Amino acid sequence: MSTRNTNRNLAKRQFVIIGIFVAICAIYLLKLFSIQVLDKTLKQSADNNVLRFVTQYPARGKVFDRNGELLVYNEAVYDLMVVPGQVKEIDTTKFCQLLGISHETFVENMAKARKYSRIKASVFVSQISKEDYAHIVEILHNFPGFYFQTRTLRHYPKAIAAHTLGDIGEVNKSELEADPYYKMGDYVGKSGIERFYEKELRGRKGLKVVMVDVHNREKGSYLDGSLDSLPVAGKDIYLGLDAELQAYGEQLMHGKIGSIVAIEPKTGQILAFVTSPTYDPNLLVGRVRGAHYNELLKDPMKPLLNRAISGTYPPGSTFKMVNGLIALQSGSIVPATQFRCNGPGSTPIKCTHHHGPSPDLANAIENSCNPYFYEAFKTTINNPKFGGIKEGYEYWYQMTQKLGLGHPFETDIPYEKSGNIPTRKYYDKMYGGSWNSVTIRSLGIGQGEILVTPLQLANIVATIANEGYYYPPHLIRAFGDSTAIPEKMTTRCETGIERKHFQVIKAGMRSVFEGSHGTARGSKIPGISAGGKTGTAQNPHGENHSIFIAFAPVEDPQIALSIIIENGGYGSTWAAPIASLMMEKYIRGYTERPLVEKRMMEGVINYAVKKKK
Repeated sequence: MSTRNTNRNLAKRQFVIIGIFVAICAIYLLKLFSIQVLDKTLKQSADNNVLRFVTQYPARGKVFDRNGELLVYNEAVYDLMVVPGQVKEIDTTKFCQLLGISHETFVENMAKARKYSRIKASVFVSQISKEDYAHIVEILHNFPGFYFQTRTLRHYPKAIAAHTLGDIGEVNKSELEADPYYKMGDYVGKSGIERFYEKELRGRKGLKVVMVDVHNREKGSYLDGSLDSLPVAGKDIYLGLDAELQAYGEQLMHGKIGSIVAIEPKTGQILAFVTSPTYDPNLLVGRVRGAHYNELLKDPMKPLLNRAISGTYPPGSTFKMVNGLIALQSGSIVPATQFRCNGPGSTPIKCTHHHGPSPDLANAIENSCNPYFYEAFKTTINNPKFGGIKEGYEYWYQMTQKLGLGHPFETDIPYEKSGNIPTRKYYDKMYGGSWNSVTIRSLGIGQGEILVTPLQLANIVATIANEGYYYPPHLIRAFGDSTAIPEKMTTRCETGIERKHFQVIKAGMRSVFEGSHGTARGSKIPGISAGGKTGTAQNPHGENHSIFIAFAPVEDPQIALSIIIENGGYGSTWAAPIASLMMEKYIRGYTERPLVEKRMMEGVINYAVKKKK
């Protein structure tokens, strides 16, 4: 009985084991059936050698000025792609002649492609023109492994505002590592708004999967295009820039080194962003970009330098507005306060003008009186209510920061420099803690260690025009799809200075144009009220810099601007006439002073030989 039960149990176990094996085999068979018959993934993988995965590049967003004038658009070009593993024996001599390249270039490009991948496509020759494409594509089927991919390049119909618009170029290693969106051979914004608004402008890439026969000819979409995805075009961008004013400013600055920055005070939008010398932005497009960039880089006039944001200068007498405002707000002076001026005989700072011996604030602005603003500065930092000169200086320093000096605005303007407003610690270190108002007297007239950018100067004028506040200067006006612009651009910045003090300064600046002794009375605009201030900044490397700041109309300011002409001498010589022409052009749409315009446009400063006497 025991033996019989044992055999019966063994038989049952045998059936269980056999059943398990049968089940496992059935599962594997079903899986194989699913993979080979139902699931096309394996088939797709096997077909990779006859499938071509073509990136569909989106149209990059166009760029317009504030009036809808087209500044940047796209033109079609073609990249010749290669899949090294598909390249067979070809007539390299004929192939090189077809492309217009040397055999050495062929070998070098093929080596780069193989290094990247033998089975993935990469760019062999980039940016082939429509004309060359039409000729090459007809016989490209004779060269397996090569095919064309459509791309677009930027084109600039007006050839203005090169530094503002920026340029695009092929991604480098660090850019590839920073953003997985990009692949080798892609293009990315390198400077200007092309760089800052790269993600908005670039759009989103699509993909097209096509079948290719053994002769390298496309046979149509794979799986009826079910694996394809459409590209999404980039956003169009509207700038605050006025194209006509920008072009006019570039004409006025011909033959001169310097910049013009014009701002719409009510919004902070930049109306003109001129740096001189400049260049045609079309030079940095396409296959010649590298060669032209190197030429511009070697140019001794430094046309690649955006002086509007990277040039730093002593503001000279234009800074007197800042010292006047801070002195008024601190209660150190009132508009009727008078300080003694003995003209060139004044000490410790001389005056360059002969005017009344005891000017008030408005008269001091009109005559650009150095002793007055030195005394105003000294009175501020020595004001007993601060408890000491260093505490008074700290107050003065903080107020300059609120006025937008000593730091970048950090909006959509890349590579903006901070300028320099010296700190209390700086002077403690320089003078061992022992210094006073006489030691730093040059700050009272915008000299010494003070450095500003033209953009910061223009913003000071916009703040004066607004009577106490500003919007951070920026380039963007709107996105084409109505996306809100960044909040940073629309945040109102208060200076902490009462409105009534700005009204006093504005009145004084108006007298610069209209007063009998105004330093810019020769640049008065008939029929348009304006306020301004000349500046002549010391320059140890040659003639002084010619500087002017201005706004107009006084009653309802539409434009505020700064002009800096390097080695231009007095502010009234070059900067003031150019500023008045720019304001007239923007407000009227035309100018009525052809002789002044002709003199400014044809005037050339010989920087090669001009030296300070």
